[in-house]
This record gives sequence, C-alpha cells and structure tokens, in this order.
Amino acid sequence: MRAVAQGPSATGQRPIPVKAVVVTMFEIGKDTGDAPGEFQYWVEREHLNHRYALPAAYHDALMNDDGVLGIVTGMGTLRASSTIMALGLDPRFDLSHAYWIVAGIGGIDPQAGTLGSAVWSDWIVDGDYAYEFDAREIPKDWSTGYVPLRKKTPYEEPRTDDNGMAFQLNSKLVDWAVRQTEHTPLMDLPGLQERRLQFAGDAAHTAPRVQRGTAMSSSTYYHGRKLSEWARAWVRYQTGGKGTYAISGMEDSGTLYSLSQLAKTGRVDMNRVLVLRTASNFDQQPASEPLADEAFSSKIASYSALQPSLENAFRVGDAVVHELVQGWPKYRDTVPAAQ
Repeated sequence: MRAVAQGPSATGQRPIPVKAVVVTMFEIGKDTGDAPGEFQYWVEREHLNHRYALPAAYHDALMNDDGVLGIVTGMGTLRASSTIMALGLDPRFDLSHAYWIVAGIGGIDPQAGTLGSAVWSDWIVDGDYAYEFDAREIPKDWSTGYVPLRKKTPYEEPRTDDNGMAFQLNSKLVDWAVRQTEHTPLMDLPGLQERRLQFAGDAAHTAPRVQRGTAMSSSTYYHGRKLSEWARAWVRYQTGGKGTYAISGMEDSGTLYSLSQLAKTGRVDMNRVLVLRTASNFDQQPASEPLADEAFSSKIASYSALQPSLENAFRVGDAVVHELVQGWPKYRDTVPAAQ
C-alpha cells in the first residue's frame, strides 16, 4: 500500500475529488490479511491502496483509483465525531459531491428484524443526550429514569429540538438505496435459525433481508428487553412518531453531528448521507437465558451473526457504492431517488 505523505495543500495541486466515503467504525486487527472487522473487506475488495495520513483522526484515510475513500472512526460517538471532522476539514479532499455510506454492524430488535439483516436508516436518534435517574429512585408513575434534557418527566411534551439529537436522512435517497439493494444476496448461516427461534415473532424468524428503519446511537452499550422497550419509546418521542426503532449502534449520532456541522461550510452535502447497519446480534436476551449471562457472552468476536453481518454490510453497501461510481456522470450533480 502506497503512503501519501503530502497532499494538495503542500504541493499546490487541486483537492482530490471524492465520489463516495465509506465510514466504518472498528477493525479487529490489521486492515488486511487477518480476522476482519468492519473495514477489511472494503480495503481488500475495493482496492483501497492509497493511504493518506490523518494525524488528528483515529485512522488514516485509504482511497482507490475510482474515487472511493474509506475511513475507520473508532468506537463511540466521541471518536466518530472527531474523525469525521478531521477528514471533512482536510484540504486534500474535495468532498462537496461525495456520498457518505456508513456501513457497520449493530444489535437488532427482534420485533423489527433478524440476524444478518441490513437496515438502511431513515433516522438516527442519539440515546446518550439526556438526564438519567436510577430506576430504583424514580417516581412510581415514571416508566423510565431517562428524561429528555430540559424536561422534568420522561417523554414530556412538547418535544423541542434542543433536548436531544435526532437526524432525519434524505428519505428519497434512503428509498433509492433500499430499492437498489433489496435483492442483494445476503449471507446466512444454518445454525442461526435455532437462535432466531428463541425469540417471539415472525420478524425474528425470517431469513435476513434488506429493510428500512431507525437506528439508535448510544456510546453506552445497552442490552435487554426492558432497554429495547425504552429504545422504541425514545425513538418515537425524539422523531415525533415518524421513526420506528430497528437497530442499535454506537457512533452514528457523532458522525451525523460532524457532517451536519461540515455541511454549514459547504464541504459536505447532507442530502448525500446514508447509514447502513447489519444485525450481528439481537439487542436483548431470549426468554430462556439470564440477561447478564447472555449479555456478557455477546462480545464482538462471539456475536452469533458476526460473520454474516460483516459480509452483508459490505455486500449491501458496496452495491450502492458501485452504482454511484459507475453512474457518476449522472450522480455527481443529481442525487438519486427511487422511481
């Protein structure tokens, strides 16, 4: 892999036009050649062979000859926000027409989908920005100790934009991404069906599919049926009933916040942002297992659907990247929408 020590700002060259930015959140080891995290398949299969040092970011930027740039943000909203800001402000890259495809794994609500499924987000809701009171000390008529900022009770109306962060993505672009990828063959494993049947409902029992839903972004790893119920209610509240909780992740609100700030400078177009999360695990325990035992066995390396989720994040995300690159004369100036 060739290292690029200098960029256009140092050489006087024009910024490099970027067609698509692939945002991943973690890598288990090296970028290539070992056990894959979210980034490795992109590096190997999209031939991201040019490295650009980003000292202020969590990870260097890697790019191929077709205008596709990849980055690893690091886990959590803080690392994601700072890495995206470092990339977005780097004068070596022209990101003004770039599409952003966040492609990572998450924990799916069994009421919404199943292991291995791919969820294109219509909303990103932040799950950290709030007051929290210990559930053992809250009033008896409260359903949760989580209270929106600047409110006095859970889910107090009217909701205001300064009591949390909810980002609505370009609905037409999301529809297009779903339509573009809905027939993508998804990896599955025979042994996962037994795991699926431990949860109630048809959504958990089906084969993995491409779907649409809202992602909850929280640097606090939450798990369990009660917290899944909270996530559904929190999403309904923060989106005014327009979003339906489907899957969890840790970084996306940090990524979206930085992108929204960069958009104010004209460096980024928020209408070109997509977030894809694929289900590596359920966000709760089955009825047959104690919560703590099940939760602490759910480390990244032992997620029941880790391999399918990593593979499907690449397959589904790359279908969009490939279409954008191949159709660049059209998509450079016109954001696609489902027909």
